[in-house]
Amino acid sequence: MSWLFGYKSQVPQQGLPDGDGANVGQPGGAGQASGDVQLSKAERKAMEAYRFDSSALERAAEAAKTLERSKHAREALELSKLQENTRQQEYMAKVKEYEAHIETSKVEQKRVDHEERRKTLAEETKHQQQRAQYQDQLARKRYEEQLAQQQRVQEDNLRKQEESVAKQEAMRRQTIEHEMELREKNKMKLLEAEMRAKAKVDRENRDLTLEQIRLKAEENRVTVMEGIKTAGSVLGQGATALLSDWNKVATTVGGLSLLALGIYSAKGATGVTARFVEARIGKPSLVNETSRFSLLEAVRHPITTLSRFRAKPLDALQGVVLQPKLEERLRDIAIATKNTKNNKGLYRNILMHGPPGTGKTMFAKRLASHSGMDYAIMTGGDVGPMGRDAVTAIHKVFDWANTSRRGLLLFIDEADAFLRKRSSEQISEDMRSALNAFLYRTGEQNPRFMMVLASNTPEQFDYAINDRLDEMVEFTLPGLEERERLIRLYFDKFVLQPAAEGKKRFKVEQWDYGAVCSKMAQMCEGMSGREISKLGVSWQAACYSSEDGVLTEKMVLDRCEAAARQHKQKMAWLSEQEKLDHKSITGGKGFLV
Repeated sequence: MSWLFGYKSQVPQQGLPDGDGANVGQPGGAGQASGDVQLSKAERKAMEAYRFDSSALERAAEAAKTLERSKHAREALELSKLQENTRQQEYMAKVKEYEAHIETSKVEQKRVDHEERRKTLAEETKHQQQRAQYQDQLARKRYEEQLAQQQRVQEDNLRKQEESVAKQEAMRRQTIEHEMELREKNKMKLLEAEMRAKAKVDRENRDLTLEQIRLKAEENRVTVMEGIKTAGSVLGQGATALLSDWNKVATTVGGLSLLALGIYSAKGATGVTARFVEARIGKPSLVNETSRFSLLEAVRHPITTLSRFRAKPLDALQGVVLQPKLEERLRDIAIATKNTKNNKGLYRNILMHGPPGTGKTMFAKRLASHSGMDYAIMTGGDVGPMGRDAVTAIHKVFDWANTSRRGLLLFIDEADAFLRKRSSEQISEDMRSALNAFLYRTGEQNPRFMMVLASNTPEQFDYAINDRLDEMVEFTLPGLEERERLIRLYFDKFVLQPAAEGKKRFKVEQWDYGAVCSKMAQMCEGMSGREISKLGVSWQAACYSSEDGVLTEKMVLDRCEAAARQHKQKMAWLSEQEKLDHKSITGGKGFLV
């Protein structure tokens, strides 16, 4: 009931912060504060708490009297009690709120401490991991250094052993050379002694030798003269007897005539027999290579001929590296050709076109071997130089092909050389006649032989030649995947296998062969399989030309880079017309090994 006495909570409330109930409402407080300037703030608050205001007491007494005279005194008293209770409850709520705030602060402080502890543990764990990694790196580096030191020690030992072996070999060679030199000197001395002895004997027997030579010459002269006299007398008597008897003259003339007739008849029969043998057993002059049996070839190369008979039919696509669609198409052709041969059907003519070095000739050979047929290879460039004899030579080829019992695959390489267009190309009469003869002999399909034409520029063929083709297959340059497979194949064939066989002056340094082959496949873009196979041969040459006979990664990459540079130079040398003719030289993914 502070309002009854005229002041408001001069005493600060317990448990609340400073300033919440410290505002003094008594008058005159400001004047006293100005008089107590030298006192501290806490001292002033303590003095104000125990100061008594009489005016306030008087006002309170007056208010109490007024309240007692009022008819609402009891309600006012009850109201003041209610207000006081409300203030007490508000005070208790603030105390509870303050305590809750303190508890919340404690929980937040615990959470912050826990978070800091967790971060500290994470940092410690991270530092421990870094320390462990660093120690592991140090241990690995020490291990690598130990390995390198061991390798250097091994290399030093190996070098010392090689030097020792070289010294021993040099000493052995010097010993052998010295022995040979001594032996040669002894031989020369012995020969010189023999020559001296022989010369001495000849000088002593000179008169006897001259007498023997004189007697032999005299006997030889007498013998020759007697032979001449005897032959002259016999020939003279025979001529006299022949001329004196006309019957003998007629008999002699008839015998000579019969002899001439026999010689002429034998010559003609020999020519006919030779042509028959050439058609049945031998091979025509236009055929450069054939697997067909030849008596002359069997006599010259019996082992090769026997190996051909013992060889088993190979798969037509064995060792082939090409894209799946082209492989599937070639396999269908191989199966169809084999079944045609077994069923004695009519063979189909095939055109294989594409850049050089893509394996057209090799596939033709394997197709013949897979089908159980013989093959014959001729070149279109051989027809032109024959002139008028080209027509006869072409007829001989087809006559010879018709006599094959197993079936013949006639492969004509560079066929566009003599099968050019007659309408737009300027060709000679002899070439035109040869083309007409070829068209005459290939007008219908044959159960005895099949034709396989190969060309880099198929657009130059005469239209009649195109009409005789039943299947056209394009062989294109290898892609990235095919180049990598080819490089791996030739690297194993020309490098790893010779090194494993232990050939002299051929060793390979250790490196990642697979990664190097993948890198070289990217470097060899645009190269054909033939160029890649030559790259394998160049690796061998690099190893043979080195001082120690060891093929290193740098040597392999240098040869590959040089081959790629040479390929680009070759492509730059092509004229515009050649680039148009070889338009397929820059694309594709198929290739044959």
